[in-house]
Amino acid sequence: MGNRESLKLEHKAKIAVYYPFFLGGGAESVGLWILESLKEKYDVTLFTFCQLNWTKLNLMYNTELSEEWIEIKSICPKSLQSIFMLLVSNNQDVRAFFLHYILKVLKDHKDQYDVLISAYNAADLGKSGIHYVHWIDILESTKKIYQRVSDFSLPAISDNVSIANSQTVANFADPLYKTHSRVIYPPVVLDVSQMNWEDKEDAFICSGRLVNEKGPHRAINVLRRVREQGFNVKLYITGGGGGLYAWKYQRFLRNIVKKDADWVTLCENLSYLEYTEILYKCKYGIHLKSEPFGISIAEMVKAGAIPFVKKQGGQIEIVGADNQELLFESIEEASEKIIAFLSNSILQKRLRESLEQQKKLFSHQRFTQEFSEVVEEFIKERTNQ
Repeated sequence: MGNRESLKLEHKAKIAVYYPFFLGGGAESVGLWILESLKEKYDVTLFTFCQLNWTKLNLMYNTELSEEWIEIKSICPKSLQSIFMLLVSNNQDVRAFFLHYILKVLKDHKDQYDVLISAYNAADLGKSGIHYVHWIDILESTKKIYQRVSDFSLPAISDNVSIANSQTVANFADPLYKTHSRVIYPPVVLDVSQMNWEDKEDAFICSGRLVNEKGPHRAINVLRRVREQGFNVKLYITGGGGGLYAWKYQRFLRNIVKKDADWVTLCENLSYLEYTEILYKCKYGIHLKSEPFGISIAEMVKAGAIPFVKKQGGQIEIVGADNQELLFESIEEASEKIIAFLSNSILQKRLRESLEQQKKLFSHQRFTQEFSEVVEEFIKERTNQ
């Protein structure tokens, strides 16, 4: 036993999963762990843009997926994958067209499956299914001409069982889609740090895509103010991506980093192992953007770093709403909060103890268990109808 073919000897429900593009990020991790949670119990087919490099993805996200477990229905010929992925990554209209074309292909085959799942936000699946919402207004915000490709209907989404990646997102999604979302936090595959606090560096990490919206250059501005008050902290900026449109910002960021190279280090396009080695050795984290969830912030918490984050967004659920000392609205307030924290050893101890409890919310074991429960309940309800 132990593989897809041997397990096919028993009757298993057939599940189709929609996840169009694997371009990196927290949503991609969720999509893969949805497949991981389903692979042994069900006959799973993934509807996506092109064939996947399972070895690379498994190394990045700690999954154990392969063609033995997951059948792939891709729409892009292998010989054209490179050029089409370049277009998808850098052209919104091309991406929008294929978002809906892949969804159309799934809907054309919907009656061959017992369960339809969108791992890529709320979607009209052609019949009642399950969707996982990372953020709102994704498929429905595309131009009407592309929505016609998949015969997309916003009211049809209300027929789905809804899962949201945070209560923050659920509060936006439920009135829009007329659903009641169950919150299942994304899986964080990072192991809990075993490094002693005293052995870590007096350093902050700012991680994510190197784009203006994420604002890693603002982390430099925040910590420059902190250093001016006598705290000799360092900063590691890690990330990559962004496609062609981000090259101008990344050139700007590199120039900024050069001016403070004695305490700022820019680490681009690291492997996951290289990234975690930096993450584990940092005592603190900083994130300058409000997020629907914020997978990099959850990674900071699991790695034993204390993150300072914006006052609005799903990241508050990661650090805990009671920990107001970690929440800020402006660069000025961020600097003030960090200086107050670094000046108060009692506060440091209390917040470290509080974040220890938060770590338990984000395990991949918890994610797969809770997602499996939703699928089992969905199948049971429809079997009894």
